[in-house]
Amino acid sequence: MNTAEGFKSGFVALVGRPNVGKSTLMNRMVGRKLAIMSDKPQTTRNKITAILTTEAAQLVFIDTPGIHKPKHKLGEYMVNAALNALREVDVILFLIEASEREVGPGDRYIIEILSQVKTPVILVINKTDLVKGDELFPLIDKYRSMMEFCEVVPVSALEGQNVDTLIRLISGLLPKGPMYYPDDMVTDQPEQAIIREIIREKVLHLTREEIPHSVAVEIEELKPRNNDMIYVRAVIFTEKESQKGIIVGRKGTLLKKVGAMAREDIENLLGSRVYLDLWVKVKKDWRNRDSILRNLGYDLKD
Repeated sequence: MNTAEGFKSGFVALVGRPNVGKSTLMNRMVGRKLAIMSDKPQTTRNKITAILTTEAAQLVFIDTPGIHKPKHKLGEYMVNAALNALREVDVILFLIEASEREVGPGDRYIIEILSQVKTPVILVINKTDLVKGDELFPLIDKYRSMMEFCEVVPVSALEGQNVDTLIRLISGLLPKGPMYYPDDMVTDQPEQAIIREIIREKVLHLTREEIPHSVAVEIEELKPRNNDMIYVRAVIFTEKESQKGIIVGRKGTLLKKVGAMAREDIENLLGSRVYLDLWVKVKKDWRNRDSILRNLGYDLKD
């Protein structure tokens, strides 16, 4: 694609409390599943870069971990990653839920941070499919009384409502600039990183509340085989033997479900048949151990 005169490009951060739909919205905007989606909060651990290229602009999205009060070193890393993203972008999308009635302490904390930056902030009210339209006006007034937003956009990331409007507004706020990535590129994340998150998502989907934040996934091997199949060996780490038992399930039934669901998504990603070899191991207190966090891909310098 030859960039026309007046072509715009820039970086866009998605911020908000855990579980407001940042990953779902980013996936919807780029038209592909790149970030983990779960009904359990704090599931995005690393900044995920997704790329949307149109005739007029290239939008590079950074999906940050939900801003929350950290309880361990992994939590501190997640919050620092989100805060650092605000210094790197041209536009910030601040996501809240349409069903909110009051501005909670978590959102007040985020507003306090956003008020200190000069970057344009769009207030995105997500999950509008769950409320009636006129219910949004009191919520909008409350947020506008606390901070000046350049735009307020209600959307349903799940159903795609008003997402195209949001994309046009973001594009209008970006500076003129070059195309940073090829026009057919949708992410700068390596395949292993996406596969790791796909597997972790399936674990979160199928397990109970005691599992979510104690799970990490490491891809030990990813290579083609002679029969046009790609072999993937992955280890699911958790902190306790009891959690390992939950993930494996009775006679391995739950782990088999994780594998079947993950394999389908990985095959769609790679465009090839996949043999997924899953293992579960215990690494006690891994979320507080720097060496393990680094081995699992977390850049603790952030």
